[in-house]
Amino acid sequence: MRILHTIPSALESLRANKGRSILTTLGIIIGVAAVIAIVALGEGASANVSDRLQGLGVNVLTIVPGSTQGGGARAGAGSQVTLKAADADAVGTKVDGIAGITPIVGGNAQVIAANQNWSTRIQSVRPVYQQLQDWTVEAGTFFTDQDDTAASNVAVLGQTVASNLFPSDPDSAVGRLIRVRNVPFTVIGVLASKGSGFGGDQDDVVLIPFRTGQVRLFGSQNVGQILLQISDPSLIDPATRDIQQLLRARHELHAGQNDDFTIRNNNDVISRVQGVSQTMTLLLGGVAAVSLVVGGIGIMNIMLVSVTERTREIGIRLAIGAQPRDILMQFLVEAVVLSLLGGIVGILVGLGVALSLPALAGWATALPWNAVVLAFGFSALIGVFFGIYPARKASQLDPIVALRYE
Repeated sequence: MRILHTIPSALESLRANKGRSILTTLGIIIGVAAVIAIVALGEGASANVSDRLQGLGVNVLTIVPGSTQGGGARAGAGSQVTLKAADADAVGTKVDGIAGITPIVGGNAQVIAANQNWSTRIQSVRPVYQQLQDWTVEAGTFFTDQDDTAASNVAVLGQTVASNLFPSDPDSAVGRLIRVRNVPFTVIGVLASKGSGFGGDQDDVVLIPFRTGQVRLFGSQNVGQILLQISDPSLIDPATRDIQQLLRARHELHAGQNDDFTIRNNNDVISRVQGVSQTMTLLLGGVAAVSLVVGGIGIMNIMLVSVTERTREIGIRLAIGAQPRDILMQFLVEAVVLSLLGGIVGILVGLGVALSLPALAGWATALPWNAVVLAFGFSALIGVFFGIYPARKASQLDPIVALRYE
């Protein structure tokens, strides 16, 4: 009996036991749906994290004061005051492959606009900071090198600050006057929203020219960090070594002394976070896939029950000329059809959940078509793997014994 002739017979047998067939496929349906929904959620979260990390800048190095090496009384990275604006200037002129660089000094302060006030983060930076952090100006403009050189009292607001100081129309902040630590600033731009990221709300910030911050607000030659972008990924490692050697020489560190600064590579952070996200997706998908195995065991059990119930039918078919391989093929096709039907329904349910999550829970998802194909193929394998034993048992029945079965 050819396989194409076996399929209608298998479907007729499944239709004769609709309730049992539906219950049997539940394990496969739940397993496939769970795998697809979890992978969609994981891929969506990974893409969301990647987008947020890309907002921190690509091929960007961050130099912070202090060292993560050593222990004891040594301060951690970022807690010392060993970097100066002159260090940034030296790196920018003496190290090859620097596409842009800015020292950053800042702190928290209350910003006042008319009768509104908001406590936020003030950062004094050079104009190239917009490029390094991939900021987009929604209204107005960003400050220029001339503004920085002249220490102009101009400011660019993040969306959160603009929304709280000018709630009726954040973009109307352009041209308005604000005060930071009793120093007046004219708002010349409002940044497009980046949303929440690592470390908090990226939009809760006020940017001012670097020299303005040094001269009018913070009064210090020390900087909190130096941000720079490498023109080509292949230059990151040699540039990092050159920066380390240059800063050690400038800070007069002797052989055997730890660096009094730390260089961080944003690309490494992006890779690590994406790796963790993918690992979690695989682990959760693996846990969900266990229910597929449970569903396969359910199919095997119900097929064994079916073999027992249809022993006399099997005996009659063998007696009138059916070959054992025909019996094996029919029961195997029934198991595979059951599993595939469960897989198809599970795929539809999983895709429905994946498409509904953004609207219902606000979670980002990405349709995992590779997971859909794998789930369908895995469903067929489950049917074959767990259907082969009952099918072999049916095909090996003795016709005489089977005919006597009541």
